[in-house]
Amino acid sequence: MNTSANRHPMSPSMKMAELLDTDFSLLGVATRLGLHFGFGDATVAEVCQQAGIDPETFLLICRVYAFDGYRPTREALSAAHLLDILKYLHQSHTYYTEMVVPEMAAALENMIRPCAEKQQRVIWKFFADYKEELAKHFAYEEGQVFPYVEAVLNKRSGAPFTIGEYEKNHSNVEEKLEDLKNLVMKYIPVRCNQQEAYKVLFYIYTLEYDLGKHTFIEDDILVPMVGRMENHE
Repeated sequence: MNTSANRHPMSPSMKMAELLDTDFSLLGVATRLGLHFGFGDATVAEVCQQAGIDPETFLLICRVYAFDGYRPTREALSAAHLLDILKYLHQSHTYYTEMVVPEMAAALENMIRPCAEKQQRVIWKFFADYKEELAKHFAYEEGQVFPYVEAVLNKRSGAPFTIGEYEKNHSNVEEKLEDLKNLVMKYIPVRCNQQEAYKVLFYIYTLEYDLGKHTFIEDDILVPMVGRMENHE
């Protein structure tokens, strides 16, 4: 990962293919915002315009992924489009629940197949508990937080809820994932399928990394943007 935005300046005039080539994690940003591969020599601005996405908002999310320690400026937050942030967060939920978690489950099932039934139940329960917690976390955001943000954006919010409440109660979904990672890394029986164990760990680390970026976007981009709208700034 890059540690300084100065190493690879990002701008709307940069070719999209060159931008995505600077950091493979940006591929996920592009696909979740509905950008289609086959960019040719089109610029970031041209590709985003064709997809109906604000290029500065796209670049804001890209910087979160590409540059360790990146902190968005007040100007960057003011220029971003809130609906595109919501779209990205929603599509991330879909990516986690419909792609990463099922692939992790398939690898986990293959991993524990050689184990005794009791061992299988213990390991599977760790995964099931995490999956349930993740689903509850996303359901709260999809069912209450995101609709509230849309209401604020459309100036029709009258609900007894503020984005500060969400920030204060924003749960950490990484603890149980850490438990599952430690279980696979340290304590699975030797008879478990080691290739599938590698796959499980790969999916865990992938999800852990992406959830960290996802949480940053919620806490350090979504929350302050909505807070300023609530305060009519």
